[in-house]
Amino acid sequence: MRQANFAVLALSSLLALTTAIRAQEAEITFKSTELSPGFFMIEAEGGFGGGNMAVLVGDEIVAMIDNGIVPLSDKLFAHALETTGRPVDVLVNTHVHGDHTGANVNFREAGTVIFAHDNIRKRLLADDSPTGGPGGLPDVTYAEGVNFHVGDIEGRIRHVPLAHTDGDSWVHFPAINIIHAGDVLFHSLFPYIDIDNGGTVGGYLAAQREILAVADDDTQIIPGHGMLTDKAGMQADHDMLARSYERVRQMVADGMDADEIVAADPLAEYVADFDWNFISAERLIRTIYRDLGANN
Repeated sequence: MRQANFAVLALSSLLALTTAIRAQEAEITFKSTELSPGFFMIEAEGGFGGGNMAVLVGDEIVAMIDNGIVPLSDKLFAHALETTGRPVDVLVNTHVHGDHTGANVNFREAGTVIFAHDNIRKRLLADDSPTGGPGGLPDVTYAEGVNFHVGDIEGRIRHVPLAHTDGDSWVHFPAINIIHAGDVLFHSLFPYIDIDNGGTVGGYLAAQREILAVADDDTQIIPGHGMLTDKAGMQADHDMLARSYERVRQMVADGMDADEIVAADPLAEYVADFDWNFISAERLIRTIYRDLGANN
């Protein structure tokens, strides 16, 4: 019953978010910020337009990481073209969710080759596609990762298992010291860990530690959601989740159920800095509780 209630909560939150998106659609715009010569972070302004994206413009190749939601796919496609000056050649989906794949159809119809983890294509084939239609399926899939090259800049795509979902990847550009973390990072926000699509709290924390291990103090880290950050900012996000997980784990070990843990409010100190309209402290507690039951 608790799992059913959690599913209803997730669905109602998604429906409310979708309604808000449609109401704000006309006001939402996209902004590109150049983080390094030819490398741009793209983010939505004025409302929810999807996760954070990036484009790398080379002399011969244009590569992009992620895209936005279906209702704004035409607007995003036009903005990306304005930023790059020519069509995108390669697009990487960091995971399956529609706020990162919703414009796949637009790009693929323009000749873009889409890269994604094996599990993303499998899930898109099995379920209703969040990519704007079946034409948005990835063209090239990988198991552990793959590298691509835009001139002298190498992009290293690395899969992290059972993290935000079961198909997550992050992308490292060593030559310019930039990382796109996908949704294994919600910066200064309680993270969404999608257990129904293979996510786990332990895998999420492990993915963050993998990224932190290759970052240095000067690395620019693009989160799936939230503002551009650095290693210290990501470390703070990791530590919050690790402490939250341990507190809930101990309460479960003491025999408390989910409602009792929510009432005890173990994440109270984090609410002011991390709470947002999609993932509250209560929802993160219930996610951790469910994860503990499923993976222990």
